[in-house]
Amino acid sequence: MLLAFLHGPAASGKYTIGRRVADELGWPLFHNHLTVDLVSALFAFGSPPFRALRERIWLDTFEEAGRAGQSLVFTFQPEATVDPAFVERTIEVVERTGGRIAFVELTCPDEVVEERIANEDRGAFGKLRSAAFHRELRSNGGLDFPPLPEPIATVATDKVDAQEAVAQIAVALRARLRAG
Repeated sequence: MLLAFLHGPAASGKYTIGRRVADELGWPLFHNHLTVDLVSALFAFGSPPFRALRERIWLDTFEEAGRAGQSLVFTFQPEATVDPAFVERTIEVVERTGGRIAFVELTCPDEVVEERIANEDRGAFGKLRSAAFHRELRSNGGLDFPPLPEPIATVATDKVDAQEAVAQIAVALRARLRAG
């Protein structure tokens, strides 16, 4: 089992690229908003019950995938409502079940994020769509998160189109699978 852990800022293409990588590899896509939308229907975003349940769902999914030998693509937005220890717990759960994890970083400059953030397609999963609110989050620490582990690939989504990004990521993930 390999967990492809795609992370990057809002509007960097995590869902679009993650879906295409998942299709390319024949793996399921476990995108961030599957859990966020479920849990926010029950608890206010960022509240203690929201945070606890969101993380439990993420970790339980990784554990079950590991037990089943099911590789998957996971998309993640690093931000301040996520416990910084979540990443270490993820690594521990995946490795305990015999799986491996591959971090993939998507980068995108703030000015491009702000251009993309209002795109209508972002409304499908209740994603952040206000450039002003994004700026506020950024300035008040709402998007702060410790650095993630070294990625096997970093893709600047403002420099390459989705097809090229998927090709780069798929090559890196297949190499990681072959490396054992």
